[in-house]
Amino acid sequence: MHPSLPSLAPEDLLATTRPRTHHGHVMRDLGRDIVGGRFAENSVLPGDSELMERFGVSRTVLREALKTLAAKGLIQARARIGTRVRERQFWNLFDPDILYWTAETGVDESFLLSLAEMRLALEPEAAALAAERRNEEHCALLADWIERMANATSSREFVESDLGLHMTVAEASGNPFMLSVSTLIEVALATTFSVSSPIPDPERHAGNVARHRDIVDAIAKGDAEGAREAMRTVIREGMERVQAVADQASGEAVRQR
Repeated sequence: MHPSLPSLAPEDLLATTRPRTHHGHVMRDLGRDIVGGRFAENSVLPGDSELMERFGVSRTVLREALKTLAAKGLIQARARIGTRVRERQFWNLFDPDILYWTAETGVDESFLLSLAEMRLALEPEAAALAAERRNEEHCALLADWIERMANATSSREFVESDLGLHMTVAEASGNPFMLSVSTLIEVALATTFSVSSPIPDPERHAGNVARHRDIVDAIAKGDAEGAREAMRTVIREGMERVQAVADQASGEAVRQR
C-alpha cells in the first residue's frame, strides 16, 4: 500500500454510520483491525478474556460479534487453537461492511483499479439495458442527478449525486443484481475521488459532468451501444486519474531518496 496515495479520507465521502450497539462496535473495530492488517492473515486473535476487557463487553456480546465476522469469511474458530484470521481469498469482498472497512483503513492503487475492473464488467451492460428498459421517471431522475453533479460545491455533494446517477442507471436496467453491487460502486466512487477529486477544479468538474451527461443522453435516446461506451469512458477516466496520481506519488518517492 502506498501511504501517500490518498489525499482525502475516503470515510468522509462514504454514507457510513457509527454502530449503535455493543455488538456492532466490537464487530466494526475487530473487522477494521483485520482488514487493515493489525491482525494479519493466519494470525490468531487475542483470547476472549483479553477482547472482553478491551471492549468492556460480555462474553455473549463478543461471541455474537465473532460469529458475524466468521459469516463474512474473516475468521474461523479452531478447537485448541483459538480464532484464526482467514486468508483474504476467503473473505466476502462484496460484503458492504468489508468494503467500507477497507476504504476506511486506507486504499492503494491495486484496490482502486480492482474496483474499477469490477465496474467495467458490470456497469456498461447496466447502462445498455437501461437504454432499452428505462421509463420517463428514470430519465427525469437521471437528468436531476446530472444537474446536482453540475452544481456540487464539495466532494461529498459530488460523490452523492454521482452515486445517485449510477444507482438510477442500475435500477433502470431492470436487473436486480445490478442494484446488489451498489456498495461496491459507492466505495469505488468515494475512494477514487478521495485520491483525485474534480472539485474544486472547474475544468475537470465540467468535463466529468459532460462525460456523465453522455450516459444520460444515450439512455434517454434508447441508444444501448452509446450508453455502454459512455459508461466505459467514465470508468476508464477514473482509472486513468488513479494511475496518474499513483505514478506521481511514486516519482516523488524516488526523488526523495
